[in-house]
Amino acid sequence: MALPGYPPYRHTLTALGCEPVAIETNPQSRWAISSETLLAHHRATPLKGLVIGSPANPTGTMMSAPAFAALIQCANDAGIAVISDEIYHGLEYAFAAESAARITDDVIIINSFSKYFCMTGWRIGWMVVPPALVRPIERLQQNLAISVPTLSQIAAEAAFDGRAELETVKRGYEENRTILLEGLPRAGLDSFLPPDGAFYLYADVSRFSRDSLDFATQMLKETGVAVTPGIDFDPSRGRDFIRLCYAGGSGDMREAVERIGAWLKG
Repeated sequence: MALPGYPPYRHTLTALGCEPVAIETNPQSRWAISSETLLAHHRATPLKGLVIGSPANPTGTMMSAPAFAALIQCANDAGIAVISDEIYHGLEYAFAAESAARITDDVIIINSFSKYFCMTGWRIGWMVVPPALVRPIERLQQNLAISVPTLSQIAAEAAFDGRAELETVKRGYEENRTILLEGLPRAGLDSFLPPDGAFYLYADVSRFSRDSLDFATQMLKETGVAVTPGIDFDPSRGRDFIRLCYAGGSGDMREAVERIGAWLKG
């Protein structure tokens, strides 16, 4: 899995007795694992699985359709199982996200109503898996969780009829994205890649601090603006980064940018 990346990927795998293999990425690769890098790690220590998130958390970056397809095909050819986390699909701004379902049937796809469908907290999602895995996953689900609560199932079904409202929410995220892209450089935070999707922006703050936890703590205390320290997503290099989330109101985003600017320039 890529670093920086969503922390529960490696934590859940560790809890299940697996050994997470963190593959460092960088801005030059738009924080994505390349086929060449995957094969280099596989040759050094054979890998059993690959987790891909596009759009990604915490960076908000996405892989292009050709690069995404090439990585999945590379993994399949090497005998590496692929899990595609598509939870942020539907929240794309730069270009459309590619689904692994359009590339191969030999892939595990994870998705949820939490993000695009605005149902965070309802704890309902779905998986698309190869036929051979359907029954094993059914057995795990029946024993670990039995089922999603009935109310959540009814609400999720109704959410499919709310596309107009959901697109309105998405346009709000896109407006917030623009506020940050235009305002943060003026505020003094100018080292980041424009996010392609989701609602996150991953910024380099090393010119201000080499301790992102301390930086985030001081920002919260002195400005009232909450950000997430990069060490949550990358234990080794995350001390230089913070993640900003722009899933709030546009007024809050403008206020946050103004407060950050006054703080950094003060």
